[in-house]
Amino acid sequence: MSLIRKFASVASGTMASRVFGFAREALIGATLGAGPVADAFYAAFRFPNLFRRLFAEGAFNTAFIPLFAKELEGGGVDGARRFGEEVLSVLVLSLAVLSVLAILFMPSLVGTIIAPKFADTPDKFDLTVVLTRIMFPYLFCMSLVAMLSGILNSMRRYFLAAAVPVLLNIILIAVLVAALVMGAEQDVVGLGLAWGVLASGIAQLGILVWAAAREGYAMRLRRPRLSPSVKRLLVLMGPALLTGGVTQINLLIGQIIASAQDGAIALLNYADRINQLPLGVIGIAVGVVLLPELSRALKAGDAADVQHLQNRSLEFALALTLPAAVGLAVMPAPIVGLLYERGAFTAETTALTAAALAAFAVGLPAFVLRKVFQPAFFAHEDMKTPMWFTGVEVALNISFSLALFPVYGHVGIAAATSIAAWANVMLLVVTLWRRDLFRPSPVTLRRVALIVLASAMMGGVVWRLQETFSSSLVGAPLLIRLVAVAGVIGAGAVVYFGIAIATGALDRKQLAGLVRRRRVGAPAAPTETD
Repeated sequence: MSLIRKFASVASGTMASRVFGFAREALIGATLGAGPVADAFYAAFRFPNLFRRLFAEGAFNTAFIPLFAKELEGGGVDGARRFGEEVLSVLVLSLAVLSVLAILFMPSLVGTIIAPKFADTPDKFDLTVVLTRIMFPYLFCMSLVAMLSGILNSMRRYFLAAAVPVLLNIILIAVLVAALVMGAEQDVVGLGLAWGVLASGIAQLGILVWAAAREGYAMRLRRPRLSPSVKRLLVLMGPALLTGGVTQINLLIGQIIASAQDGAIALLNYADRINQLPLGVIGIAVGVVLLPELSRALKAGDAADVQHLQNRSLEFALALTLPAAVGLAVMPAPIVGLLYERGAFTAETTALTAAALAAFAVGLPAFVLRKVFQPAFFAHEDMKTPMWFTGVEVALNISFSLALFPVYGHVGIAAATSIAAWANVMLLVVTLWRRDLFRPSPVTLRRVALIVLASAMMGGVVWRLQETFSSSLVGAPLLIRLVAVAGVIGAGAVVYFGIAIATGALDRKQLAGLVRRRRVGAPAAPTETD
């Protein structure tokens, strides 16, 4: 299966989750708006989500996947299973202890880390404590999900691990629909959402346990011990704790600062949800596929394949991310209004969310490019260099957030996140170049330049169309807005892809192969989609 097809396999699963995620956020916006319960829910959910990204998808998977992939490549299935069982036993014990301590000391955590400014509003503070306690075991489930996903990804089984997060959105949508039908109070809706989050974690874990067993990895719990392999994993995890979860760290920092402004946490979350569509679909696809592929290529000593993987990943990431970023930056208000503006989500809320979305969109390419360049370090088991660069990013994010928030409010926090992300990417690129670990080929450099040109021209067309049809894009009935927004986006897509394909910015052979595969309907990895 080609690299682009692997990306497409992950992206298709992630896309399903993102689409349902939009439906979920629209329902939350209509039900809770940007009020105190929405603030409490998003603040509470951010905390277990932060730990999930740091320990599971961040530090743990960053360290685990290269070791597991190399064990699979060199020691076979039995050696990989033994390593997995050793890690599983230590992970389960650590997560259980962490969960118990967090639940016991949750009031202190909310008051000092999650949302310290909520202490000025006792009802919102108390609700945040309750919701966080309910949702924190979600971390336990999702950490094990991340491990099982890493195992499946290392075996080149990408689709199911990318698709199971859709269960979170499906369950929360069901909770919200039931709440709307029954006319539930907002506090009750918040509690229902919290229990739904926990239920989704259990469901996702159950499905991946079955999937791993089906692939021959029905692992059993051993007596926890720090074997040499586990110690090596912990050594690699240390620096990766900061590196892997940088986006969540920055969002948490922003949340702490934004808790001083009523509704700011919800506004940033609504904007970030839209930003997460291209970031999640493209960034996750690149990150999930590239790390195990690079690790296996390095283990096999195939330097040509390493360079091929990096060049194609850079082209794929920019070809889809850059036009998305331009589109979100040029016309954020019509998109936000179409997706959210109904019920408690007013026109004023749309304007405030759109401003944050435009600021996030400026950093969108940087958020994805981190997923392209960091695996080159991780595959060489160099966790410290990206850690230091992430430290710089966090420091810049804090500094710019504190400087911009008093002037621009929640928009300043979104802008600070984008500025800091670009600084991190520049550090990664310069270091890889100096170490001769990545040199873009002449073909890749030419394609990147053409992608920038096509995106700029698309942005000009979208801006002009937005000015021409402004009365249909904002404030009109829903159906008219839907047609207008879809028309502008469609016109922009025609311009971008027309220029990109005509100039060779996009690889015609790869696109043709992908289209033929979709038409024929022959899945690249049948066991993934069963």
